[in-house]
Amino acid sequence: MLTQLRPALSILALMTLITGVAYPLAVTGIAQVVFPEQANGSLVRDAKGAIRGSALVAQSFEGPEWFQPRPSAASFATVASGASNLAPSNPALADRIGKDAARLATEGQGKVPMALVTTSGSGLDPHLPTAAARYQIPRIAAERGVPAEALARLVDLNTERPLVGPAVVNVLALNIQLNEMPR
Repeated sequence: MLTQLRPALSILALMTLITGVAYPLAVTGIAQVVFPEQANGSLVRDAKGAIRGSALVAQSFEGPEWFQPRPSAASFATVASGASNLAPSNPALADRIGKDAARLATEGQGKVPMALVTTSGSGLDPHLPTAAARYQIPRIAAERGVPAEALARLVDLNTERPLVGPAVVNVLALNIQLNEMPR
């Protein structure tokens, strides 16, 4: 029995060291050298160097003077991220979308873009389509007393054009630059 147990325990210890210690340390080390920003959470800092969030995770902004991200079914909590699982026929979903659309509606702007009233699959998507960001410009311009043209330039400067898919704007980065604009 001992002749069978010793090799099994030796292999278990060896594989634990390889797959549980050596491999994770190697991958972490390579990531720190090759992709240091991503390996450390893609943190976004303001002009003073203070960490304001991550470019990979949406966060809530209170008040009409800010660009608003997509709504989050998880209240922007990463632990409970995910969709609400409400069916399109569910009255609670229609009610929430209606309330969000009424809150975000800007007179003379037409319908509120769907990206501003529907959640993403994770509930933490940090990006908005540029049309959804532009829709918010008149409201923010009125609240902040900033020319709409300056906000449009700010949206243009923060527009990312991925290889696949539509152009998007990272709401956190946009709001950090908005906060640095003189009023």
